[in-house]
Amino acid sequence: MSFHRRTALAGLAGISFASLASPVIAQAWPAKPIRLIVPYPAGGPTDVLGRVLAEKLALALGQQMIVDNKPGASGNLGSDIAAKAPADGYTLALGNNATHATNQSLFPNMPYDAAKDFAPIALVAGVTHVLVVHPSVPAKTIQEFVAWAKAQGGKLNYASTGNGSASHLTMELFKGMARFEATHVPYKGTAPAVQDLLGGQVLASFQTMPSVIGQIRAGTLRALATTGRARAAALPDVPTVAETLFPGFESDAWFALFAPAGTPGDIIKRVNIEALKALAMADVKDAAAKQGFEIMTSSPAELGAFVKAEIVKWAKVVKDSGAKVD
Repeated sequence: MSFHRRTALAGLAGISFASLASPVIAQAWPAKPIRLIVPYPAGGPTDVLGRVLAEKLALALGQQMIVDNKPGASGNLGSDIAAKAPADGYTLALGNNATHATNQSLFPNMPYDAAKDFAPIALVAGVTHVLVVHPSVPAKTIQEFVAWAKAQGGKLNYASTGNGSASHLTMELFKGMARFEATHVPYKGTAPAVQDLLGGQVLASFQTMPSVIGQIRAGTLRALATTGRARAAALPDVPTVAETLFPGFESDAWFALFAPAGTPGDIIKRVNIEALKALAMADVKDAAAKQGFEIMTSSPAELGAFVKAEIVKWAKVVKDSGAKVD
């Protein structure tokens, strides 16, 4: 399926625009503030994105948007609250590839079904991963890295941001296709993983671009490949895994808007229209390229199909890798 990738989103201020919904729908909804549940702590990428969207949607809908941070259980706590909220259009959720894909296989007793308990609204953004290595690694290209990794005989250590994280599963997907062995070193978050990568305690890692783009530009880490369908605007000289080794390889982190299942279709359609209109603004596009984010827009139906495909895709990776939650 085809998504319209635009650009990303951090710290962007006031864009206002008129609603495209019909007057009848506008009079009926919204009549009071809307809650946007962000299932992660304040200050993280999901929260930053959520607050940008909340500001834009509030201007478009004419009602306050309240960002409600509900962190816990790798996003499952807040997502479950959203899934069980009344389906009246006054609770929305900002999910991602963890809450609506990988967690379905990582957790043995999920409190919600990501495909059945939510009404998809729109994809809103993606963040590509980039394979970075310590400068001591002799490989200058992704092909050279695979050859070098195979020669290590499993002695290569790679960092991730935690067991079952996108960082972990992306490397598992990649090394499974490239057919080399490596030792997984999980960290509790991005900062300690990148710190040890800079120090040479571990030699390779897939990290989201905003997490390492500063080090790449400074030359303290070397970028070998990105994981999107196309080259990242922030690193145009770095090839993708898909164009160099494995056609179709893709492992972006993504963010999307959802509502509880059963939310009226007219409301879903209106939020989709308003969200996409906001994300198409020129200053949002310009800011995205600088930060390493990309806008990923979709219809509700496209998002629904995408989520189902992502659940199946990562279930196999989780099973093959033996990944477990911390």
